[in-house]
Amino acid sequence: MFCFSKDKLTQDEVKGKYAGAFGPYAENENKFDISLCQAPCREPLCCVASSLCLCPAAIYMRHKALNHVNPGSGWGDYKCCQGYFGGCCCLHPGEMGESTCPVPCMCLESFCCIGPAVSATSNVIRERYHLGLDEDDVRLIRCSNCLFYFSFIVTCIAMCTECEGDDYFASIVNCISDGVFLSVAGCMTAQVNHEIGLRDNVASPERQAMSR
Repeated sequence: MFCFSKDKLTQDEVKGKYAGAFGPYAENENKFDISLCQAPCREPLCCVASSLCLCPAAIYMRHKALNHVNPGSGWGDYKCCQGYFGGCCCLHPGEMGESTCPVPCMCLESFCCIGPAVSATSNVIRERYHLGLDEDDVRLIRCSNCLFYFSFIVTCIAMCTECEGDDYFASIVNCISDGVFLSVAGCMTAQVNHEIGLRDNVASPERQAMSR
């Protein structure tokens, strides 16, 4: 990831669905308390647990984030990817029965679209506190895009040729891509969990003072 530029996203880079969801926050000066690269050291247990059990962690963290923003709301504010990522064909966020069956819908989201699911939870907190993109976020977007296209191209080449070496190489590239994805998703989950805990601790004295 450190091989990629940390400069701000260009106009072309924010046109895609993934980068487009983060693009509106690119100019915000406030940042998460810890970066993605700091998450493994600051929240090691959360990072490891999230990477190994990513789908259940995504479900738990979405519920935690939604109730942090709107305490006591349960799953009332849930919709697929929270509307940050657009739908396709007849599948559109907010129009797929989320209001009547939020938990089953969230389970399907986490198992079928785990990348957008983790990113959407991050954006819930990012939007609530107007948090911008740090250097790790920018590198992540560029690294993810590069790995995706490289893996896609290599897999297509392997399918069109009969050489076994191409198949092995494609498998290795796909394993690397999956490993990077799981690691980054775990770090992003830990980053959000840390931020929620930090904000809750800061808000607690204020709530006690107001109740008096």
